[in-house]
Amino acid sequence: MLGGEAIVGTLANAGVTACFANPGTSEMHLVAAIDREPRIRPVLTLFEGVATGAADGFARISGRPAMTLLHLGSGLSNGSANLHNARRARSPIINVVGDHAAHHLHHDAPLTSDVAGLAGPVSTWVRRIPSASYCGDHAAEAFCAAMRTSGPATLIVPADSAWTDGARIPDSPLERRTAWTASPAMIEQVAEAIRRASNPVLLCNGSALKAHSIASLARLEAAGVRVIADTFAAVQRRGAGLFSPPRLPYFAEMALDALAGTDLIVLCGTRAPVAFFAYPGKPSLLVPEGCETLSLATEEGDSALAAALLADALGAPRTLPSTAVAAPDAPAGALTVEAIGCALARHLPPEAVIADDSVTASATMFAQTQQAAPHDWLSLTGGAIGLGMPLALGAAVAAPERKVVALTGDGAGMYAPQALWSIAREQSDVLTIVFANRSYRILDIEYRRTGAGDPGKAARHMLTLDQPVIDWTGLARSLGVEAVSAGSAEECDKAVQQFLSRPGPALIEALI
Repeated sequence: MLGGEAIVGTLANAGVTACFANPGTSEMHLVAAIDREPRIRPVLTLFEGVATGAADGFARISGRPAMTLLHLGSGLSNGSANLHNARRARSPIINVVGDHAAHHLHHDAPLTSDVAGLAGPVSTWVRRIPSASYCGDHAAEAFCAAMRTSGPATLIVPADSAWTDGARIPDSPLERRTAWTASPAMIEQVAEAIRRASNPVLLCNGSALKAHSIASLARLEAAGVRVIADTFAAVQRRGAGLFSPPRLPYFAEMALDALAGTDLIVLCGTRAPVAFFAYPGKPSLLVPEGCETLSLATEEGDSALAAALLADALGAPRTLPSTAVAAPDAPAGALTVEAIGCALARHLPPEAVIADDSVTASATMFAQTQQAAPHDWLSLTGGAIGLGMPLALGAAVAAPERKVVALTGDGAGMYAPQALWSIAREQSDVLTIVFANRSYRILDIEYRRTGAGDPGKAARHMLTLDQPVIDWTGLARSLGVEAVSAGSAEECDKAVQQFLSRPGPALIEALI
């Protein structure tokens, strides 16, 4: 058996069903192995950031790792931003990165680089295969590492290891991750601290925000614990009739206001809150002065189970009244972010997935869509923009029966517009909404917040996107995606209804 066949066969045996790929010459024997392995679906991407972002989306929705196939250090570097997001989302991914044959490396060919050094900052595990006989075992270890660490594991495959025979597929069982859980003593310690506190807050992330845990969070809220979600969660279940904790605001001063008066913060699947950036004269740590913090579950822990056990320890009610939520009225007039959120809330089908990379529009869209049918919201966990459309592609591959909506800004969207081509090629059921405000609006806001003053001519030139204007409908159509522009609330509502009522790729350019 060739080394490439052993890698692909081992991953298929472990349950890997998708490979998001942008291969090159050094990966051709891996491509050939995938060609002979019907259990793994290959998805070609035209940019490595699409491949890594799609693998992130696949993992968030399925809970299983997808495989990426990347070309040398340059290809890995192109995918690094979305691997950073995936690492922050704790998404299991198996990066298979080709490299030069061992005997070729010392010649320092033009594409030679330190692949392991490039992989380290965006991986939880890195291994280079020394020879073909190690291929199967190392592939199994990569799968185990991705599951155990809940993050990207990178397997570097020299070309000669992939094309040489003498490899095998291991027959030993693959280990699965067992999440850390809080001890009874820890649960009681936190419960007692909550009883003493006058204004306790549970700050949560991880599995605590998934569908099976929402009832536990609602019970805690009913028991007098204010529940707040991290600003950016990998997956948050929400929608009409469901308890949905508010997100901690993105801007530091707003987050401090939200936590003002809090005397106890219980961390459940997260860490103490910090400002996204440093600002002159403003604190980095967002814990109010004099507020106690206790960790109920770390980022590696089973935060859903910890929340349920805490609710039991507090004697929280098990049955809560349901609340009926009226559908919002049709939006009318000028097209605003609020109108777009209203349209989405009106027409979103049940069990949809929203992949959010809309930056300045995000908070408003999040608030407006609380009245939508129950859905999962995927956030920009690491802050590296350009994730929305790749994330949506991966989610759609993982769950083809669910409608997926990508929310992106016109600046963020241009980081990975190639995702539209893959969405069209795979006929993925994805509606992309582009907030076309013709600027890097978030940078315009931050320019002033950092104390840099009012932007002058040169600064404004780096913050605007209107010279020339990006034609999103023309761009989408050229990549095979049906697209329309909407300049009024009525036009947007009609387009959202049309595209959400039938399957297939589509894009709305929202001119706000």
